[in-house]
Amino acid sequence: MRKNTIDIITLGCSKNLVDSEHLMRQLEQNGYKVEHDSEFPHGEMAVINTCGFIGDAKEESVNTILEFCKAKEEGKLKKLYVMGCLSERYLKDLEAEIPLVDKFYGKFNWKELLNDLGKAYNADLPLNRVITTPHHYAYLKIAEGCNRRCAYCAIPLITGAHQSRPMEDILKEVKELVAQGVKEFQVIEQELTYYGMDLYGTQKIADLIEMMSEIPGVEWIRLHYAYPAHFPIDLLRVMREHDNVCKYLDIALQHVSNHILDRMHRHVSKQETLDLIKRIREEVPGICIRTTLMVGFPGETDQDFEELKEFARLERFDRMGAFAYSEEEGTYAAIHYKDDVPFEVKQKRLDEIMRIQEGISAELNEAKIGRIFKTIIDRREGEYYVGRTQFDSPEVDQEVLIKANGRQLRKGHFYNVKITDSEDYDLFGDVQ
Repeated sequence: MRKNTIDIITLGCSKNLVDSEHLMRQLEQNGYKVEHDSEFPHGEMAVINTCGFIGDAKEESVNTILEFCKAKEEGKLKKLYVMGCLSERYLKDLEAEIPLVDKFYGKFNWKELLNDLGKAYNADLPLNRVITTPHHYAYLKIAEGCNRRCAYCAIPLITGAHQSRPMEDILKEVKELVAQGVKEFQVIEQELTYYGMDLYGTQKIADLIEMMSEIPGVEWIRLHYAYPAHFPIDLLRVMREHDNVCKYLDIALQHVSNHILDRMHRHVSKQETLDLIKRIREEVPGICIRTTLMVGFPGETDQDFEELKEFARLERFDRMGAFAYSEEEGTYAAIHYKDDVPFEVKQKRLDEIMRIQEGISAELNEAKIGRIFKTIIDRREGEYYVGRTQFDSPEVDQEVLIKANGRQLRKGHFYNVKITDSEDYDLFGDVQ
């Protein structure tokens, strides 16, 4: 147990990771040594930043808290604190059920932790954070909350209404991160196409990304979590005209059946979805579209699911994830719908649609053999260097494996790589 050392454990999404990075900077400024995501406690204190999005994430958060409670009972930890989405939503319940935790904080009041440690929050460091990712890329959170109110989603119950950060703050942070060596920015928020509506009265995501692209040193900008309804079409022009804006869009479509889209409160129809995908591909040739689909939503019939499978087959998304519906208390779906699709049926549908995507991914990857892609190197693993193209986001997408063969490739540097072989979800290549 190291004195004055605090372990920060981050669970859930990259938005949580940004919060942890801000907390880590504040703790370091107050004289603590901070370690992130260690497998077991190293310090005398630990802070767990929890996720509360869906059932599996909540279970992981609770299990992690209990593991650290056990470490505290065994004398391996003096103080344990919990923050984040799970404790934002279930604070009173958690306090009653897990008394070994010294204090629970929500998602937005973690600054109180510094006061409880007898330290002060340094307001001169609002944009500064400890980057826990490889030095060449960082996540850039541009807003909190969500106004969409999809029937199944608990995020608005946890984070509240959409709150955009001012553009000048975001651009200042980008410049500071570039000065630290960051070249690649993963732009994140719960629903980035809504960005600016609350501050400026209109969608400003295209303006923001264009201004970011003009900052010297910004090599790649990648966009995560767009929404299909009221999509800001001018964003496509920005992606097309600026080489450092990756031809990549993460847009969660969830479903395509009008019956289910209506029940989900997605405010978009099947035809509008098809028209949008067509326009995105026409205006940004070669774009990589990543999406997420949901199976087993209340009321989903066999016909609805067949429609979803046909949609996946025809659209041939470059990247696709899927998950089974999980009832979240307090949501419209939990209150007004019966969770009437049996677990076994949900799992069967999930397996089916992912098998479809596996085949599509294998075919799309095989078609890349012989082509040359600009690739950034993230790390070395054994005899391979591991990199990504502009079409691959870290942690969630495929990678390019490059055999070292005695060569020294520099992490965080770009190389032209010719694809020599492929698997369902990975590529192999040689530096040219």
